[in-house]
Amino acid sequence: MNWITGTLGSSIGKKLMMAITGFSFCGFLAAHLAGNLTIYGGKDAFNAYAAHLHALGPLITVAELGLLTFALVHVITGVTLFLGNLKARPVRYAVNKSAGGRTLGSATMPYTGGILLAFIVFHLMNFHFVDKTNTTIFAIVSNAFTSPAYVAIYIVAMVAAAIHVSHGFWSAFQTVGANHPKYMPLLKILSIAFAVIVGIGFGFLPVYIFLLA
Repeated sequence: MNWITGTLGSSIGKKLMMAITGFSFCGFLAAHLAGNLTIYGGKDAFNAYAAHLHALGPLITVAELGLLTFALVHVITGVTLFLGNLKARPVRYAVNKSAGGRTLGSATMPYTGGILLAFIVFHLMNFHFVDKTNTTIFAIVSNAFTSPAYVAIYIVAMVAAAIHVSHGFWSAFQTVGANHPKYMPLLKILSIAFAVIVGIGFGFLPVYIFLLA
């Protein structure tokens, strides 16, 4: 037990927890996007998808609790690592170069993460924790995206998600040891491709619904 707590409490252990939880969120994003794409099939297809999820009952509850737990671990660990890095280097370098693999994604991880955290709370309040009596999920979504402000917020959040994932995806592989020079270039390409899919896939949905209104 002491070995486990000591490992998880170390910098390497924290990065490993970030990688594992990050992988889970990438999987969730892929599954969530696949489900959301049913909206292109019309209100009946989207409502049927929502009804199918609701029919899973306890399984959905367990999945939601698991995601909540992973989110808490990811956020708390990420903040801890960020503050630790600030403490180790309280003064920024005079020149901010992109050498050493530094990218927009890696340079903005704490900030895009903060945007996503705020958006998730906003998103849940508007879609999950709402009165669904005498209405449908398609109607709730359609009503929400009649607001240009909400569409703009959603798009900004999806841009932040794409930037966050563009670094987090391949970085997670690196953390778990899949950083062989032969495979890392491919993983970085896959990471960017996944980020683009997430950004465009989620980002165009509110635009599509807004244009239909």
